[in-house]
Amino acid sequence: MKSLLKFVRLPARDRLLLLKAFILLGLVRLGLWQLPFKRLQQFLYKISHSPQALPVSSIGCGSIHKIVWAVDVSSHLMPGHVKCLARALTTQVLMSRRGYMPDLRIGVAKDQNNCLEAHAWIELEGSVVIGLLPDLKRFVPMPSLGIDLL
Repeated sequence: MKSLLKFVRLPARDRLLLLKAFILLGLVRLGLWQLPFKRLQQFLYKISHSPQALPVSSIGCGSIHKIVWAVDVSSHLMPGHVKCLARALTTQVLMSRRGYMPDLRIGVAKDQNNCLEAHAWIELEGSVVIGLLPDLKRFVPMPSLGIDLL
């Protein structure tokens, strides 16, 4: 009930962004589970670059923080554990729809048991927007995953 009250008290713009982030995060998680990654990537690219996307000049830099806030809150409200890749893809779509050009990074590293692990994050102009870890430098970014829309 407390969460519902907090939600209702938010400005309408923030409520809408939070709803969009929650729904998109759910769809991304479902897509990661059900679709080949390339097909999910193509779908996300199409919805990221739709005609309804806002130009960057019409929004402020505060909108990046709002997007990250909405994805973080949605991740906590979503049932189950939300993985970094779902959070990064959701953030990428929401930022792209607002005219930003975020970079999805997926890096790999070996843990102390010599097992391979991966992490995904979003960068904008060289700064990490979401997915920052204290030891992020140990992850070696993989080459960019190009999108073939044909």
